[in-house]
Amino acid sequence: MTSTAKKNWKRMFSGPASGLLETDPEFAQFFADFAFDEVPLQDDLDDRSRMMAILAALIGSQSTETFEAMLPAALGLGVTPVEAREIVYQAAAYLGIGRTLPFLQAANRVFTAQGISLPLPAQSTTSPDIRLEQGEQVQVDIFGEQMREFSKSGPEESRHINRWLSSNCFGDYYTRTGLDNRQREMITFCLLAAQGGCEPQLISHAAANIRIGNRRPFLVKVISQCLPYIGYPRSLNALQCLRKAVEQ
Repeated sequence: MTSTAKKNWKRMFSGPASGLLETDPEFAQFFADFAFDEVPLQDDLDDRSRMMAILAALIGSQSTETFEAMLPAALGLGVTPVEAREIVYQAAAYLGIGRTLPFLQAANRVFTAQGISLPLPAQSTTSPDIRLEQGEQVQVDIFGEQMREFSKSGPEESRHINRWLSSNCFGDYYTRTGLDNRQREMITFCLLAAQGGCEPQLISHAAANIRIGNRRPFLVKVISQCLPYIGYPRSLNALQCLRKAVEQ
């Protein structure tokens, strides 16, 4: 590996470089040189944002083993246990519990191994009586005034889905402390980009990111840092969705 790749590896991980150096030395070398040297040096995205984006991308791409390996590195680079847990919790709204539960279990294994007491401090700020109202207000804050009374919109047969989006997706998740709206929208962008097949939602959330201050250059940096973990097709799709959001 290059000296920079070795330096970044040591900064992130406490163990040996990789077992792949023994079984697949050529692959281990050029991947490490790319992911831990060339890609981080591409831009000035701060460590904490980069690691939060990578964790979300690994969840979106269903990379449980790599997530469990990367989480200690993220914690070492400034991501707090609460922030890491909130990333996993939020994934349930975009991937469903079946694809999220393994990551919650992996995160808890890491926390336990590091001596972090569970459960972590509660972050909820809503109650059953106000989650709909608070969730819809978050939608307005992020997407704009056109989201006012979104929960009452749409055909009657599917209106409950819009209500759930307001009360559950935004009212249960986005209203939690531990992450702010800009961080949550970046995470959502990564979750959608990494799982693929969600291009309409990815365009919408790219526009939402831009609206609340995560500008196009920032999102390009986020995509770039996630690329080694999600591959070129989904990264290129994310760039195309970002361009469409800017055009709109």
